[in-house]
Amino acid sequence: MHPDPWDLYDERYAGLDVCVFPPDDDEKLPAAGTVAWRIAEPDAYDAEEGAFAGTLQVFLDQVATEEVRALVIGCWEQAYDTDSSVIVSMLADNAKRFPALRAIFLGAIQSEEAEISWIQQSDVTPLLTAFPQLERLEVRGGSGLALSPVRHENLRVLRFETGGLPAEVVRAVAASDLPALEHLDLWLGVDDYGGDSTVADLAPILAGDRLPALRHLGLQDSDHQDEIAAAVAAAPIVARLDVLSLAMGTLGDEGAEALLSGQPLGHLKVLDLRHNYVTDPLAERLRAFVGDAELDLEERKERDDWIYVSVAE
Repeated sequence: MHPDPWDLYDERYAGLDVCVFPPDDDEKLPAAGTVAWRIAEPDAYDAEEGAFAGTLQVFLDQVATEEVRALVIGCWEQAYDTDSSVIVSMLADNAKRFPALRAIFLGAIQSEEAEISWIQQSDVTPLLTAFPQLERLEVRGGSGLALSPVRHENLRVLRFETGGLPAEVVRAVAASDLPALEHLDLWLGVDDYGGDSTVADLAPILAGDRLPALRHLGLQDSDHQDEIAAAVAAAPIVARLDVLSLAMGTLGDEGAEALLSGQPLGHLKVLDLRHNYVTDPLAERLRAFVGDAELDLEERKERDDWIYVSVAE
C-alpha cells in the first residue's frame, strides 16, 4: 500500500484508531493510550494567529498526555503562511508530559488547506532530541524545513513527504546515526520547490554505515531519478534491503538500464518503480531481472517534451 500524499490520518495511524481533537461537543474522549490523537484547527483558513497553540494547550490540559502513544498534527492556522515552529517548541517543551509517545506525524494537511509545497515547516530536530524514545517521525511539507544531524537510538521510521526536500535536510539525515532505523522515505522533489539535493548528498545513506537496521529505503519523487538509480545500482545498502522504492519520479530507460547493469535485486520483496517513463522492452527486462520480487511499474507514462514527478506543488 502506497502512502497517500493527502492522507489526513483521521481514521488510523501507527496501528491505532484516530480520535480527532477538539472533539464534537457531546463526544466523550477515549482513554488516552488507546488511540492516536489528531490535533487540528477546525477553521484553520480563517483562524487567528496563535489559534493552534491554544488548541494544543487545551489538549495538554484535558487529555492524560502521559498515556498518549501517537500524535497526528493536522492543519494549523494559515499553514501556507505560518510555520510549525511554535508547535514543535510546545511539544518539545512538554516532552516530559509524553513519556509514552512513540509516533508523530507533523503536517497531515490536505491540498484544499495548503498544497504540499505551501506548507510552512520549521526545524524539526527538537522532536528527535526531546523524545529519545520516539520510534516514528513523519513530516509533510518542505518549505522552511530544517534538520540537524542527530544520534537517536530508537527511531524506526523516518519519512519526509515533500515536493522539494532541502539539501540541508538530506545531508542531515545522511549524517545522522540511526542504529534502529528500519524505514526511510525521502520525497526529494524538484528544485523549483526547494528540492536542491544532489546524488552526492545521498552517498552516506547508500553506504549504509549509519543505518545498520534499514530494510526499507525510498528515494522518491525526484526529477533526477535516473541518476539516483545509477547510484543505487552499486550501493552497499541495497543488499540488505527488503523494499526499495524509486517511485513517483522521472525514472526512464536510462535508470532502468543502470539497475539492470548493477547488483542483483532478486532478494528484494518489493521494488517500487511506479510513476515512471520506462518503455515496454525495459519493463520486461526488469520483470525478469528481479525474479520473485514484487515489481511495481504502475503509472507508466510516455516520455515527451515534458516529464514530471508525482508530487511537486
